[in-house]
Amino acid sequence: MPRHPLTEIFGFPFNNFSAEAIRFRRNRLCPFGNKVPNCTKDKARNPLGVCSIFQARGIVITCPIRFRENWIIAEDAAKFFFPKETRWTTLTEVRLEDKSGKSAGNIDVVLVAYDELGHVTDFGALEVQAVYISGNIRDTFEYYMQDPMRRANMDWTKRANYPKPDYLSSSRKRLAPQLIFKGGIIKTWHKKTAVALNRGFYDTLPALDIVAKSQADIAWMIYDLAYTKKTGKFQLTRHKIVYTKFEESLLRITRSEAGDIRNFIDLLQDKIDKKLETNTNPPDTETIDAPF
Repeated sequence: MPRHPLTEIFGFPFNNFSAEAIRFRRNRLCPFGNKVPNCTKDKARNPLGVCSIFQARGIVITCPIRFRENWIIAEDAAKFFFPKETRWTTLTEVRLEDKSGKSAGNIDVVLVAYDELGHVTDFGALEVQAVYISGNIRDTFEYYMQDPMRRANMDWTKRANYPKPDYLSSSRKRLAPQLIFKGGIIKTWHKKTAVALNRGFYDTLPALDIVAKSQADIAWMIYDLAYTKKTGKFQLTRHKIVYTKFEESLLRITRSEAGDIRNFIDLLQDKIDKKLETNTNPPDTETIDAPF
């Protein structure tokens, strides 16, 4: 377990004290293309400026805006959506409605292809999935922010609720519903979806059936953060892109793998035994009168 979980704060490593890093922390700025100059994560007035955290196996991106560095995610998605040399641009947070006019949610980024006259000719949906955190990251962040230089190497390992990535919630409660509601509409329209996510997160997903790029409905665009000594910062780097079919991928992500039924029966037996031990009255049951 790392001494403390904070990797990047307002875009800079926890131990970067350059004039630029200090300015970004002081003004709570976001260097990754947020809709406003400041970080707005969690609370606009008191933002939780943690872009990424350490875990035992690497770095975890916890803010979706972090993926916008240099917009390489848009470039990678465009290569999947459109033919080479296509004119395209991006629109963020685009409302998507179902047949009845009810909102199916906002698409994180829509890539729009257009012709010489500016007419829309095609589009694709790019979803960005950061990782949820279990534990308390705000306490860690605020403690650090009180005195960054003195607390850069603080030891948080003995603190309660040490922050950790919650991959299961990230996939079951966020990613899967996004694909069901928004991705289902996009698929019905015969358009493509790209999903940008952290390498560590992708590695926790069930093994997906990979197909050729030309046959795919979804591109899983997987990224890492690599430290650059020259800049003293982490840089978003492409790890790989995996192409899959829509229905097969969704089924793999949402379906739980069954364990041994005997373990579940043992659990039921244990609960029944405890219930009977603490209750002198027999459990309520229904009986059927004898037919004869």
